[in-house]
Amino acid sequence: QVQLVESGGGLVQPGGSLRLSCAASGNIFRLNDMHWYRQAPGKDRDLVATITSGESRKYADSVMGRFTISRDDTKRAVYLQMNNLKPEDTAVYYCHADITTISGTRDLIMTDAWGQGTQVTVSS
Repeated sequence: QVQLVESGGGLVQPGGSLRLSCAASGNIFRLNDMHWYRQAPGKDRDLVATITSGESRKYADSVMGRFTISRDDTKRAVYLQMNNLKPEDTAVYYCHADITTISGTRDLIMTDAWGQGTQVTVSS
């Protein structure tokens, strides 16, 4: 079993910054691609950013140049630095990870996990 726990959300004024963190724990053989999603009220959950195990990065057009995703595999963590925040960035932000776990019979199993979400509110 794998757990993801996000932190770092909060209330910030337009133009401000926040840094989200997501820590993974449990039966983890390897963390593969890691992602940040967000979901605004009444809207679908959208992919914001992805970082691969080789540290290639992809971003949604709406956050390009303002958000930066990074990872620290020694801490089993992924981060999202959010700068120049706008009211339309207001949402619950979720961490998602593609994970390789190891079974009791030493088989490698691909799975994934979601965090519980952290609220980001951008308002004056």
